[in-house]
Amino acid sequence: MEKNIVLIGFMGTGKSTVGSRIAARLKRKFVDMDKEIERVVGMTVSEIFKRYGEIRFRSEEKLIAQKLARESGLVIATGGGVVLEQVNMDTLSWNGIIICLEAAPNEIFERVNRKKGTRPLLRKNLQVQDIEEMLKARESLYVQAEYRVNTSGKSPEQVANEIIEILRREE
Repeated sequence: MEKNIVLIGFMGTGKSTVGSRIAARLKRKFVDMDKEIERVVGMTVSEIFKRYGEIRFRSEEKLIAQKLARESGLVIATGGGVVLEQVNMDTLSWNGIIICLEAAPNEIFERVNRKKGTRPLLRKNLQVQDIEEMLKARESLYVQAEYRVNTSGKSPEQVANEIIEILRREE
């Protein structure tokens, strides 16, 4: 059974962008968990949050994590908050290699500001300090990853190459 490659990390660290490149290079199926939730529910993540709230979204996220963990050979880009539920981490690590993507808070700030309208948990006045605080609060969750890769100042191709190299050393 070929283990899944599961990318976790804060929003704006490059999970979807890098994950799709890894999948293409390794000829694996790519799954963006947020996009999968949107497909199943028939609404955007923002619409789910507006209409039903975060609890409903996290419930859908948990169901998708369970479904994906039963498959193999996938490259999975999780939503930034998937780590908030320990059950998600346990589920995804059962058949997956967990890789945490990281970036400097100021770089995350710049990246997420480009996509602010698509990120329901972002406040309009989000500052770098807020990101630093959220990263600090989640650090105990990110340490569960088998590998950590910093994406700051790197192109998605460079990050994908770094991860593929890590995976090849593991074979």
